[in-house]
Amino acid sequence: MDINEIARRAGVSRATVSRYLNDGYVSREKRELISRVINETGYVPSQQARTLRTGKTKLVGVIIPKINSHSVSRMVAGITKVLGQSGYQVLLANTDNDEKVEVDYLNLFAERNKVDGIILIATAFTHAHRRALDSLNIPVIILGQRLSGHSCVYQDDYHALYDLTRSVLKTSRTPGYIGVYEKDVAAGRERHRAFIDACTGMGVSANPQAQQSATFTVDSGYLCAEKILDAVPGVDALVCATDDIAFGAMTCLREYGKSIPEDVQVTGVGDSTLSKIVTPSLTTVRFYYLTSGAEAAKMLVDAMTDGDGVPRELRMGYEIYARTSSR
Repeated sequence: MDINEIARRAGVSRATVSRYLNDGYVSREKRELISRVINETGYVPSQQARTLRTGKTKLVGVIIPKINSHSVSRMVAGITKVLGQSGYQVLLANTDNDEKVEVDYLNLFAERNKVDGIILIATAFTHAHRRALDSLNIPVIILGQRLSGHSCVYQDDYHALYDLTRSVLKTSRTPGYIGVYEKDVAAGRERHRAFIDACTGMGVSANPQAQQSATFTVDSGYLCAEKILDAVPGVDALVCATDDIAFGAMTCLREYGKSIPEDVQVTGVGDSTLSKIVTPSLTTVRFYYLTSGAEAAKMLVDAMTDGDGVPRELRMGYEIYARTSSR
């Protein structure tokens, strides 16, 4: 079964069937004839033939830093919903936070027009990243980070952590901070900078010994909290860059005989499912990950269809959920 047979059975020209399959103009009467034949025969157009004919694959590459992340999974859910509604399929590439692999996938997806566009859920930008991005001839949307000269959708990490820290400092004077590596500008550098600035603004000393860098995991949150407690036994708040880090810190505090939030307040970022059900429930920042994924996909679809090539930026909002891990 091919396009010629569809045309013969429907009693129309091959060109008419081609226009139908490519969303071109076809009269209502002929559209109904073609649709009936396709439904009766179960005909599926050849993707390879369509690609050769239009130069479009209807595929989008989505590069993610890790598969087992609450925030990433929500973003991907938003991306796939919008792209699916727009007739695109997704090729998902998991890099396990390997910067080199991210660059390899950027180059692979762009090679020989394998995809029509790319969404990069980014963590860090090396010189290799910038070279790869600048050399691409297909649209790319960066999600989760802001990079000048490129279209991006990102969270307001700085102001979210600034406001969260200030809320904690109303009843704490010896705060600690557990962040992530600062090559990750959004989750690392911007959240840490916000903590320091909030402390300065509230007239509170940000003790360097009470600041540690973790690796996005519960275990690393535990170990960093242990280091802070050993160095600064009087710490009375732990502001954490992610919910998972906060969960590890809370476990450590309990094992050290500390009450939460009476002795030490704990906060996270992400509003993950567990943040609502741990005891005490976790005070955290909610970013709109699902919506940001959908917005990135919409931005990409626009760029792939009739975009003017002008970089666009969208900064998302946030909410602070005050729960029982803070006073």
